[in-house]
Amino acid sequence: MMTGFKFLAPAALMISLATPHCYAQKPRVPEQDPSTRPVVPIWPGKPPGTENAPQQESAIATPRDPTVHIVRNVTIPTLTLYLLKSGNPSKTAVIIAPGGGFRVLAIDQEGYPVAEWFSQHGIAAFVLKYRLAETPASDEAVISSKPGAPLPDLARSPLPEGAEQHGIADGIQAIKVVRENAAKWGISPHRIVLVGFSAGGVVTSGAMLAEDPLDRPNYAAPIYGAPFGAIPKIPTDSPPAFLAVAEDDPIASKAEIALFQALRDANLRPELHLFRSGQHGFSMAQRGTSDHWIDELYWWMESYGLTKP
Repeated sequence: MMTGFKFLAPAALMISLATPHCYAQKPRVPEQDPSTRPVVPIWPGKPPGTENAPQQESAIATPRDPTVHIVRNVTIPTLTLYLLKSGNPSKTAVIIAPGGGFRVLAIDQEGYPVAEWFSQHGIAAFVLKYRLAETPASDEAVISSKPGAPLPDLARSPLPEGAEQHGIADGIQAIKVVRENAAKWGISPHRIVLVGFSAGGVVTSGAMLAEDPLDRPNYAAPIYGAPFGAIPKIPTDSPPAFLAVAEDDPIASKAEIALFQALRDANLRPELHLFRSGQHGFSMAQRGTSDHWIDELYWWMESYGLTKP
């Protein structure tokens, strides 16, 4: 298992919840409600290492917008499928790992809208729910429904041992599932892009730098998320990487730049977009010069021939 990954910023979720989300790049009306899309488990049975996890998964509405939910206490990792009804000429697949400090998933901000955008741009997408550290059983204990209640302090205790490693293992397993089902889902097993936000960027980095080349995606895009701490060993055959972060991000900017430099030192020719403004958690929101990061990612993918047959 990968070492050297340490996510030290559960406060990222608090920043995300506190900031109004005016969507600059919001997709057109969703073609299908996410709750009605096909969902597949990524492990054949209970995931290794957390077979006896007691918590129950739930989704909670956020204080500022009751239509936006966060998911917590995930013990059974899944993929939500955004397959193209008209076929997928590009044969490219994007797996999306939302963030949330390994305690929750900002799935309505960094998961479903991103998948919808790619789907409406002719690329199959998969939203990954990976395993999370346990949070209190009561939703009210995590986010109070009382008006004016303070935002959750999810950083009161350190993450339990293995939280990041379980997330990374789920990212690697998701890649394997997509590859195994490539023919059925109309994609190429050699055109898999793993995109991760914040803690999902840690998942993406871990899969991208996995020791076994078969565990890695073909392309990787850690977005305002990278190893928080020492950079692990960089395999010389790591996949092409697209990195994006805001310069005014107090949480991830230094880690993202450090990962870029390490990849560059390994002669892997990564691409970094360091936006002047956007803070942490910009995702599809209108925040500043980060507003069109997803267009930049799409153009980067286009440069590798991933947007066309």
